[in-house]
Amino acid sequence: MSKLSEQDIEKKLLQFPDWEYYDNAIHSEFEFENFKDCFSAMSRIAFECEALNHHPNWTNVYNVLTVSLSTHSENGVTEKDFKLAKAIEFIVEPEED
Repeated sequence: MSKLSEQDIEKKLLQFPDWEYYDNAIHSEFEFENFKDCFSAMSRIAFECEALNHHPNWTNVYNVLTVSLSTHSENGVTEKDFKLAKAIEFIVEPEED
């Protein structure tokens, strides 16, 4: 999987309004009602990460989850990062039917 250009990343980010690109990664922060809800989302995300064999840099403080995605083997952002970002978005903010 090859590293995306900055122009390609910015274009793809139009589909991810809650994400930003800086420091060679895409980043987002999610706030939950409480720690339990945040940790529950992290657990669900962890299963998706394992399935994709792609793991985020993330931190959790009480009800806030901060996520940074980049493909370390490519030293930058790839399609793999956007695939995981999409999965994270679906887990954190499922679409209403």
